[in-house]
Amino acid sequence: MSSVTLIATAAMGIESIVNHEVKQLGYDTTVENGKVIYNAPISAIPRSNLWLRTADRIKLLVGQFKATTFDELFEQTKDLPWENFIAEEGQFPVIGKSHQSKLYSVSDCQAIVKKAVAERLKLKYGIANKMPETGALYRIEVALHKDIATLTIDTSGSGLHRRGYRIDQGSAPLKETLAAALILLTNWRADELFIDPFCGSGTIPIEAALIGQNIAPGFNREFASEEWSFIGEKYWDEAFEEAENLANYEQPLNIVGSDIDHRMINIAKTNAMEAGLADLIHFKQMNVKDLVLKEHNGYLISNPPYGERIGEREDVADIYRSLGKIMQNNPTWSTYILTAFQPFEKIYGQKATRKRKLFNGFIRTDYYQYFGKKEK
Repeated sequence: MSSVTLIATAAMGIESIVNHEVKQLGYDTTVENGKVIYNAPISAIPRSNLWLRTADRIKLLVGQFKATTFDELFEQTKDLPWENFIAEEGQFPVIGKSHQSKLYSVSDCQAIVKKAVAERLKLKYGIANKMPETGALYRIEVALHKDIATLTIDTSGSGLHRRGYRIDQGSAPLKETLAAALILLTNWRADELFIDPFCGSGTIPIEAALIGQNIAPGFNREFASEEWSFIGEKYWDEAFEEAENLANYEQPLNIVGSDIDHRMINIAKTNAMEAGLADLIHFKQMNVKDLVLKEHNGYLISNPPYGERIGEREDVADIYRSLGKIMQNNPTWSTYILTAFQPFEKIYGQKATRKRKLFNGFIRTDYYQYFGKKEK
């Protein structure tokens, strides 16, 4: 086996960013709703997990077929080459989902796939009794959509947003993958000033620092597929070595994160320290109304409060109104704001240059983009 088919799953609205990242790794892609599919060498499994900043997880495609009966699901699952991937001692729990399919009972589909995989592995490994399942984890997913069954194995383990640096967080944390996407949707470069005046637990500034120094986002965490024998230590060692060689730790950065809540600033500092970036990001407690932009050019990228609770809307509107006045007095700055606050542009006082629909978890938001006119 020299190549595999991988699926990088993506939150709705950022498939194009994930696609660009996969292409930057050197792989040809096909984009579908919520995912990017690509054929690649086995070495792409560690590289994808280490480098993809905006994907949710990396799945290994084992097979895809039409199944309208449980017998079809069982037999076609059993026909797939599971032994190419799952070691004799491997643990292989099965999760599932079904949408617009005759086989709508997810629990039954999971049980059938589990039995079919076990029968195949017992036959291939010459095991008479129950599979031991004491080794590495191979989490299988059976996903049925319009009677097409897609069978994958999760290579990531914990979702890729779990970088390993978030020790603490606020009540409504922004996923690291979405934070990275907000930055990658801009033209910000590492030599330019970067400010987040609603930084919370520091996710956006920390992701900016990782991007600015080209540090692989998965460098400080573990992945389920590190224990898979068919990949082997060689490919993982090479991937980690590549990440270390490509990191530009000498790149100077000018990144500032501020928040009105001193508790969140302390959390942000702790998270930045855990990421090894404490010396690269300046965090300070500040009300956005006190924001003064001394540089002529820069980027303000932020995920401010949305005002979803009763009684908060006027406070949030006041925050947006103040920010709008500050930024309109600094027209050379580029401003990017993610919010679910529908009258944002009216309160902010300016129509966005561009607006993009994104989802922050299950919250439908808009990403308002204001392109500054740069001064040399």
